[in-house]
Amino acid sequence: MVSVTAARLSRVPPFELGLTLGDFLIPIRLGERAAIWQRNLMLIVAGTLLITLGAYASFEVPAFAIGGLYVPSNPFVPFTLQTFGVLFTGALLGARRAIASTGLYLLIGAIGVPVFAAGPDGVHASGIDTIATLQGGRLVLGTTGGYLVGFVAAAALVGRLAELGWDRGLRSSVAAMAIGSLTIYVMGVTWLAIAAHLSVGDALTYGLYPFLPGDILKLVVAAGLLPIGWRLVARRDHDL
Repeated sequence: MVSVTAARLSRVPPFELGLTLGDFLIPIRLGERAAIWQRNLMLIVAGTLLITLGAYASFEVPAFAIGGLYVPSNPFVPFTLQTFGVLFTGALLGARRAIASTGLYLLIGAIGVPVFAAGPDGVHASGIDTIATLQGGRLVLGTTGGYLVGFVAAAALVGRLAELGWDRGLRSSVAAMAIGSLTIYVMGVTWLAIAAHLSVGDALTYGLYPFLPGDILKLVVAAGLLPIGWRLVARRDHDL
């Protein structure tokens, strides 16, 4: 049943299944000298760095109004480029390496390195309490913890779709990125509502609506770059 479903989802010949764009990013000479695990490690670390850079491109969402929609200033979730980094990393690395890359990012942040997005005070968050912690025997969720956990799930999902070839065409690439974004928001907004004791409407106001325009743009850019990358790889292989 699983193999039949995978075959229906696949957009590449069977002998190319599992290959992702990241497999072609390491220079040929360096790739020939490095063992497989070393090449994978380089890609995993590169993905973690990309997500971290996205966290440092962040700012607090100010109050704004579009037509009849008013969105207040957001004390809970900042605007960042992390979703771009997460989705792009998933597509480049494939499911397993993407899980390792996003997992490494969460681990580094959880042990105290300030790699998470900045709060309203401009200080970049760190520590396990950003995700969740136990206080007095009670589980306390961080307001952005759902987005962080969602990064792992979204990267794995987009990575698997990339292994099936969804990143090789524009429409399927956009679809894969949209599925990944939806995964992040389902987990992030739900977690935010519980952590901050918000109603569904308020959770959407603070955790979804302000980010849709920017995330649509990030999604289109990421999805557009992937087919271009595959064309460059095909051209390089042809020249060789």
